[in-house]
Amino acid sequence: MTYYFKGAKILAPLSITSNEPVYDVDTVSLSKQRASQGAQRWELTFNTAISSATEVDMLVGLTTGIATADTMTMPQLPSVVAANTSSATLVIFADAAADASSVTVVSDGIISRGSFIQFNNHDKIYMVTGDVEAGNVPVSIYPNLRTAVTTLETLLTSNSTESNVTLSYYRDVSNLRGLTFTDGILSSTGSISLVEALV
Repeated sequence: MTYYFKGAKILAPLSITSNEPVYDVDTVSLSKQRASQGAQRWELTFNTAISSATEVDMLVGLTTGIATADTMTMPQLPSVVAANTSSATLVIFADAAADASSVTVVSDGIISRGSFIQFNNHDKIYMVTGDVEAGNVPVSIYPNLRTAVTTLETLLTSNSTESNVTLSYYRDVSNLRGLTFTDGILSSTGSISLVEALV
């Protein structure tokens, strides 16, 4: 599956990073203590292939709307997409409370570990941490649920033909760029960095 940013194809290497602040302390007895507040977001860094058909959309997209969130299809690892045989939309089998580490769904196929998933009407993206088979099965996720999930919602995932996982993002303000031209020929947009937009 090919992924796009502002109409331009995303190129490898693509970096997908989990930003989860963890506090690390050595005590007087030299034991180590670690703590997390449970906050987490995904961060992406990539380059794009620009063509004359996409250069205007890219220039406008990179220079405007810096203060507002935008959306794009969340890139998935090719091996994960190839292994997924479930539908891209699945029914939630049982309610799950906020901070739960799994959600039970009705799966009609395999959801591979490493898959990025989302619940409809939620802005947060989660990652599946263990392979899921067909049936009424728990899906182990990272990070834990930010908000409760009910049987009125659905789980959105990706397979080889479609992706229903949408990343809501902000562009990294330390990475403000336009387009670089050399002798009238488009040469590069530079590296693009995005951070997951969480409400």
